[in-house]
Amino acid sequence: MASNEEIAKQVIEAIGGEENVQSIAHCATRLRVMVHDREQVNVDAVEEIDKVKGAFYNSGQYQIIFGTGTVNRIYEAINNLGVTSTSKSEMKEEAKKQGTTFQRAIRTFGDVFVPIIPVLVATGLFMGLRGLITQEQILVLFGLTPDSISENFLLFTEVLTDTAFVFLPALVAWSTFKVFGGTPVIGLVLGLMLVSPSLPNAWVVAEGAAEPLYFLGFIPVIGYQGSVLPAFFAGLIGAKVEKFFRKRVPESLDLILTPFLVLLIMIILSLFALGPILHLVENWIFDGTIALLELPLGLSGLIIGFFHQIIVITGVHHIFNFLEIQLLENLNYNPFNPIITASIAAQGGAALAVGVKSKQKKMKALAYPSALSAFLGITEPAIFGVNLRHGKPFIMGLVAGGIAGFLATIVNLKATGMAITVIPGTLLYLNEQLFLYILVNLVAIGIAFGLTYFFGYKEDK
Repeated sequence: MASNEEIAKQVIEAIGGEENVQSIAHCATRLRVMVHDREQVNVDAVEEIDKVKGAFYNSGQYQIIFGTGTVNRIYEAINNLGVTSTSKSEMKEEAKKQGTTFQRAIRTFGDVFVPIIPVLVATGLFMGLRGLITQEQILVLFGLTPDSISENFLLFTEVLTDTAFVFLPALVAWSTFKVFGGTPVIGLVLGLMLVSPSLPNAWVVAEGAAEPLYFLGFIPVIGYQGSVLPAFFAGLIGAKVEKFFRKRVPESLDLILTPFLVLLIMIILSLFALGPILHLVENWIFDGTIALLELPLGLSGLIIGFFHQIIVITGVHHIFNFLEIQLLENLNYNPFNPIITASIAAQGGAALAVGVKSKQKKMKALAYPSALSAFLGITEPAIFGVNLRHGKPFIMGLVAGGIAGFLATIVNLKATGMAITVIPGTLLYLNEQLFLYILVNLVAIGIAFGLTYFFGYKEDK
């Protein structure tokens, strides 16, 4: 197999050489390349390169799928060749006229959440581990009962499971400032102000144990623990306000005056306008999500399980991160995760069937790792490299995802966290749900494999 350095050279050659590269960035699984002339790109040559699991053009970018971890090394190798790269925020500026307004907005939303997701994953794992070790069946193995668990231990677990959500606005504002070209630490402090202990706690207010502060007799002011939209828009507007002052404040006063003005203006705007309005919007979105998830007869699982991977193709699936955060914040569990897990596992099952049935070494070498990637929660290699390329395997995966999603809803599966699925997602079900979670995944993989093997894939001679 070629080295990363050789692969980097082959990629640059296949996309028309260094002179055709406008900018290069990467996300979790894909190398994202913007070129000057699309006609010079040899997509077939790109797909023949070692470790490439698929390539396609979307929203002004050639997206080359390498998979988690691998893409970072290829990107580094390309940088070592001296090829001009760019940050994701710079690429966003270059691509701002590409795609629809909705697609651009969701891409930006995704850029903000990608750096935050790892800590939310860790929080979900802590929740799962707490659920495991506090189960009566587990405690009995050590001669303990639920009453044996000390208050101090429970307090310690709350530090692990609650901190990221309590200070979520600080994380969101920090990342938003960074994406939109502001100073991240100003965003961090602005986000912390939104959850200041001087303000009535949002969760305590929701429980009815505290009242909002009312300014001018009608503006309700509370803390925004666990909220996303107020912090997101505070960061977006705050970064633009900062840029405005950076251009106009004298350099000798910039260090002191600019942060002062940005924080003063933005906390007033956030607490008295953005916060109250966007908090209502968040509640409406949450209510709509719950209405969908509570459709009778398992319809929600059938619909979401079928359509989820279609949405992944469009690249706007990052909006689901916000929905899952809302569910965890308000319900303390996540019924959305097992449904999308079913859809992801199904695409892996379809890709596995292609690998088993195919007699081509190249296809087997592509299908097996792509299936494994899906079983680890990343479906882009399976979708773009295998299933969508042949058409029917993708459709069979959708059908299986819908059926398994229906099952997940019927048995009432609930994750303790978010952002990890299939095999890693097992850690979010370390309680009495573990057997049912495994069953849903096996059903998704089994149906997708069977449908694809017998009806969905016929190899070209």
